[in-house]
Amino acid sequence: MSTELFPRVNFWWITVAVASLAAVSEVRCHSCHEVKTAFQLRQIGPLKWVPEAPGTDADLSVCKHAGPSCCTRRMEDSYRTAAVRDLGHGVRTYSFELKYLLSEHATVFKDTYESLLSFSQGHVMSLFESTYTPLAPSIAPHVSALFSDLSIFIHDAANVSVETAVHRFYDHLFPLVYMRLINPGAAGGDLADCLRMTRQDVNPFGRHADTAAHELADALRAGRALTRAFVAGNHAVNSTEAVMLSRECSRALVRMLYCPHCRGLTLIRPCTPYCLNVMRGCLASLTEMDAPWRRYMAILEDLTHTVSAEHSLELNLLRVRGWVNDAILHAQLHGPRLTATVDKLCGKSMTESHSDQPTIPMVTDIPPQMTSQSASLSREKVIRMSSRSLPLKPTKSNKDRSLKQIAREVIMYIRHYISFFNILPESLCEGEMGLDEFTCWSGDDVVERTSIPANVKVERSNEERLARLDFVADVWSGIRRYPL
Repeated sequence: MSTELFPRVNFWWITVAVASLAAVSEVRCHSCHEVKTAFQLRQIGPLKWVPEAPGTDADLSVCKHAGPSCCTRRMEDSYRTAAVRDLGHGVRTYSFELKYLLSEHATVFKDTYESLLSFSQGHVMSLFESTYTPLAPSIAPHVSALFSDLSIFIHDAANVSVETAVHRFYDHLFPLVYMRLINPGAAGGDLADCLRMTRQDVNPFGRHADTAAHELADALRAGRALTRAFVAGNHAVNSTEAVMLSRECSRALVRMLYCPHCRGLTLIRPCTPYCLNVMRGCLASLTEMDAPWRRYMAILEDLTHTVSAEHSLELNLLRVRGWVNDAILHAQLHGPRLTATVDKLCGKSMTESHSDQPTIPMVTDIPPQMTSQSASLSREKVIRMSSRSLPLKPTKSNKDRSLKQIAREVIMYIRHYISFFNILPESLCEGEMGLDEFTCWSGDDVVERTSIPANVKVERSNEERLARLDFVADVWSGIRRYPL
């Protein structure tokens, strides 16, 4: 009866199978083949340093445990170098996109500045070539010098002043306007020199010269500050690649990343809280930059708005032509007064009428009975007529992105990086966590992900902390001094 209920089992084959599995497991446990493979793939050091079978090394200082180990002291030292290298690589990978964003948009702004300066220079020259033809050949070098100085200034030249460059241009413009428009035929090198030197005292252009100097200076200062801000931001992000790691940090990284290898566990990932704890300790000096980085992002956004807002660099450069035209018209309208003032300051000049010399109808030829309102309307009519030779803006079919479009794009992107330094540890740990695994490395052993890992705290020396804080102060000191 019992024989029918319980068929005969061949216990001999079961015994052989169990013995075979035990033998295979024992062979695997006593082999460092997987460790050697990982050691080679990660380019940690010479393969000859990895033992063929687990043993004991009393000199191990980080990856100590009671059982046999596939690690030696030489391997441990190489693991420390590799761990620091891995952290640096992770930081560089994480910061690459932000660095590219800053450098790429700095280049875009630079190219846009150059395009606007070039267009505005041509815009101004077209005014002289179409409306004030006798002035065009002589004024061309001074127009070129003006925009060259503006370009140098906006690209961060400390020895160039926008106000000085603008007033220098009007100093050279006054003799040409006086001797060829107001008093055609007035001659003499001494007169031209006198007119140049007394221009600001005579004030032939009214408020228009000062307006141009002030408005351009404000707009270009904001553009230069934005250029500096991009450079400072790149400098700050580059600093993450040279993060200073203490001895305690490098030991903690080895324990987290490579101590499992000593037990043959080359694929296990660190537990999430454990990884965050180690990374926050190692990168605490960088996370201290979170507050100044947030201030920097606010400044960058504010500067971007300033450059592209209502009184933007783009609009002010396009207004240069109008300012120059208004200045010349003002001088023409006040021709008699200017002549009397110049005669007192520079001596009465000889004026001759040349029938073959081209002249421009003088706006000063206004009948005495004309009211001031009529004169103003005539002046506006002349301005409109002189502005028809070139459109104020490029045609849409041949137009690059405006500063406002570029600024909107920059602001949209930079808002994603406000917490860059604060979330750096979390971002790096994402690459180390095995999300689909049920077990993880706690620093001492393999545990379930639901268990609480060991609390490892990485301390920093005071010297390291002070060095990082000094660097933070140096990076942001220039930003706070930007003139707006």
